[in-house]
Amino acid sequence: MTAPSADLLRAIPKVDLHCHLIGTVRASTFAELARREGLDLPDTPEQVYASCNSLPPDPALYRNTRIPVPQGRSADEPEVSYSLFQLSGWVIDVLRDTDDLTRIVYEAFEDAHRLSNTRHLEVSFDELTPRLARIGYAAVVDAYAEGIRLAERDFGMTGRLLAAIDRSRTADEALAWVRTVADAPHEYVAGIGLDNLETVGPPERFAAAYRLAGQAGLRRTAHSSEHVPAAANTITCLDLLGCDRIDHGYFVLEDDAVVARLRAEQTPMTVISTTSRRSWRPWRRASIKAMLDAGLNVIAASDDPGMFPTTLASEYRILAEDLAVPYQRLRQMAFAGVDACWLPDAEKTALRARFEHEFTVLEAADA
Repeated sequence: MTAPSADLLRAIPKVDLHCHLIGTVRASTFAELARREGLDLPDTPEQVYASCNSLPPDPALYRNTRIPVPQGRSADEPEVSYSLFQLSGWVIDVLRDTDDLTRIVYEAFEDAHRLSNTRHLEVSFDELTPRLARIGYAAVVDAYAEGIRLAERDFGMTGRLLAAIDRSRTADEALAWVRTVADAPHEYVAGIGLDNLETVGPPERFAAAYRLAGQAGLRRTAHSSEHVPAAANTITCLDLLGCDRIDHGYFVLEDDAVVARLRAEQTPMTVISTTSRRSWRPWRRASIKAMLDAGLNVIAASDDPGMFPTTLASEYRILAEDLAVPYQRLRQMAFAGVDACWLPDAEKTALRARFEHEFTVLEAADA
């Protein structure tokens, strides 16, 4: 088959396993809710969204990496930047009730379906803010799940939720959060994750929380080797935290032995070419290309698609056009996403059969 067309890349059935719910919120939805709540912003909601650009951590940390990390600013950085964390905080501030929560989940699934032909989406949600805590954990999760149920009905998708640990929290706070999740099991909450800057919370801090999650039957993933330029945290996530998947993982390339292990075990690693650190985008793409060349089981994801902005289809396009990843490897990646998802076995089998049928039809039409 020749290089895949843009239409084919969009039409490929996809699974998105690394997607932060707050990061999916549309600019238009944020603008509407910010004005409703009277949120005091430094610029218009639309301009704040358009100026999302996280500045890199201390560049001295990244002077000797195998794939050079850019040390300066990029040409596409706005004059005034708002970090991903700032923007996420403002979005959280405008969420008022369960209707808002159902709405943003539904819109996340609608956009994934419409823009990328995503068939299964797993979104992570954060610990409850004081406003949401007043609603209560069970009601919040029910509201999120209702958004997925509506999307399943309207778009023929499947979906699951992940409860994310903010790694800037203490070990005790993380354990309390996971206990809340474990004590109120929900069919749509399939696992936990670990996010925020890797430099503020080493994975071993959360061993007890992850152990409890495993005892409760929750699946486990974590952001790793994303901000710390070393592979060691990824080994900790696998061996101490019991992770089923790794999110990001670009700096595993610093250690040949770790790369060899990940290749042998085919550990699923969710990667995103686009990031709010605009100056780091070329480094991200070079790292993903090296991971692919090393035979790692990398699976494209969208991360914070509403804020970067990107789509899963765009991430596939970058792989195909900018990194010259062949169609057959993209096809393999789509099925790897099915294998690594956290659906029950029967639903996973049905999803794989659906992918096989859709690829057969697509390839016949594109032949």
